[in-house]
Amino acid sequence: MDNRAIGVFDSGLGGLTAVRRLHEIMPEESIIYFGDTGRVPYGTRGRNTIIKYTRQDIRFLLEYDLKAIVVACNTASAAALDTVQGEFDVPIFGTVEPSCEKARAVTKNGRIGVIGTAATVRSGVFERSLKKADAALDVQTVACPLFVPLVENGRVKRGDVVIETVVREYLQPVRERGVDTLILGCTHYPLLHEVIADFMGPSVTLVDSGAEAANALRRAVAPASGGAGETRYFVSDDPAGFAQLASLFLQEDVTGSAGLVDISGY
Repeated sequence: MDNRAIGVFDSGLGGLTAVRRLHEIMPEESIIYFGDTGRVPYGTRGRNTIIKYTRQDIRFLLEYDLKAIVVACNTASAAALDTVQGEFDVPIFGTVEPSCEKARAVTKNGRIGVIGTAATVRSGVFERSLKKADAALDVQTVACPLFVPLVENGRVKRGDVVIETVVREYLQPVRERGVDTLILGCTHYPLLHEVIADFMGPSVTLVDSGAEAANALRRAVAPASGGAGETRYFVSDDPAGFAQLASLFLQEDVTGSAGLVDISGY
C-alpha cells in the first residue's frame, strides 16, 4: 500500500477529465491537481516553451509527497515527456502511449484517426507510436485548434450550431478516410464526446486519452488504503472562476475556489 498522493497537471482544466477517471477507478487515492490556466493553451507554443512549462508544473507538484504524476496534457506528453521523465525521481505517466495501445487493441480495419492541438499534431508522436507497433496501420492526424477555447466556453452540447459546424469542418476528412477508431488527443475533447460521436457514427470507437493515462497509472502503482481520498486543486490564474468550469469537466458539483500558484517561481 502507498498512501502518498498522485499529482496531475494540464495546461488548463482539461486534465480534470483524467481526474474524473481517477475518481471512478481509484476513489481511495488523494490527488493534487494543477491547471496552468494563466498560460493555457500549450498547443500553440513552441517545443522549448512547452518543455519549460512542463518542468515548472512538475516542480510545483513535487512540493507534495507524490508517488506518481500524470501529464494530463497531450501537448506536454507529445513535446516534453521523453525529456522530463529522466529528470525527476518519480514515475511520470503521459497520455500518448496508453491511448495508442488502446486504439491498436480496438481497431478492426487498421484505420485510426488522431485529433489534437496544433503542437500535438505537429510533433507526430501519435503517428510514430502507432506505426512503431504496427507499420501497416493507416493513421490520419488532424489539428483542431478551436476545440479547446470552445470547450472552455461551454460550447459542448448537441444542437449547438457553433460546435457542430466546427466538428464537421475538422472531422469530415477523417470520416471520409473510413477510420473505425478515433483518439481524442486532448483532454478537453471528451467533453465533446457526444457531438463527435454523432458526427463520426456508431461504427467509430472514441479513445479518451486522459482516461487511458489514468488506467495505465492504476496498473502500475501501489494502491492507497483506507477510505476516500482527498483532491486538492491549484491554478495559475483566476481561482475564483475555477468551480464553474471544474464542474463541467468533472461532471460533478464543485464548490469553492482553487489555490493560486505563481508558477513562474518554479
